[in-house]
Amino acid sequence: MNQVGMAPFGAAIRRWRALRRMSQLDLALDAGVSQRHVSFLESGRASPSRPMVVQLAQALDVPLRERNALLRAAGYASIYAEHRLDSDELSQVRHVLELIIAAHGPIPAYVIDRSWTVVLSNRSARLLTDWFLVPGSPLVAGGLNVARLMLHPDGLRPSIVNWDDVAHVLIDRLDREISARPEDQLLTDLAAELRTYPGVGDLPLRPRLPSPGDLLIPIQLRGRGVEVRLFTTIATIGTAQDITLEELRIETLLPADAGSEAWLRQLATG
Repeated sequence: MNQVGMAPFGAAIRRWRALRRMSQLDLALDAGVSQRHVSFLESGRASPSRPMVVQLAQALDVPLRERNALLRAAGYASIYAEHRLDSDELSQVRHVLELIIAAHGPIPAYVIDRSWTVVLSNRSARLLTDWFLVPGSPLVAGGLNVARLMLHPDGLRPSIVNWDDVAHVLIDRLDREISARPEDQLLTDLAAELRTYPGVGDLPLRPRLPSPGDLLIPIQLRGRGVEVRLFTTIATIGTAQDITLEELRIETLLPADAGSEAWLRQLATG
């Protein structure tokens, strides 16, 4: 490997280490190498092997997409594949995901990608969205995006009773995802777009303080004579070695009270 390609790798490692707030010693201990070796790699005085690139990326908790970028910066080919969810390679995984969300029955569940776009949803999720969504909403075209759906005036926003609280939670979650994936331009662009929506940029810097009885902040939806309260749970696919799979999230909207549960069951059977 020539020395020319080492500067981008060293700079990238330093950048990730700073983002993770790790010293060279911290990284060395987590990666099982000497601090001197980390220093030499960052300065370009030493060249990493491909296993060393992966080892450092794991210690820095670098997402698979960005691990490929580190490998390329070090002069190696990418090793992590990225297949479409509807590809033959991921057909079995897609089938399993469809089974998972279908098994939730009357509970709305859906799968989103890294940009918060819905790629799979069960019947209950579609019924819930249709019930509360603004009629004729342009957000339906091109696939639903959960962030836009919750914050845009033409989405679910008019039906969300506690919209300020929900908006704070959503923006905070998106900002944390950007902190974990700082080189993901899709997420950065999405956050910038959301902040142009009416009211989003004007949100107070800090959300309201929770009361002693608050355990979770529910989504309170009201529309067409119905009010429901829902909690969101998020699951990921463990030990994924495909970029697409690592970036998928399975979201479930659980009823926060007996009345909401009864209505969801009625909606699913009606």
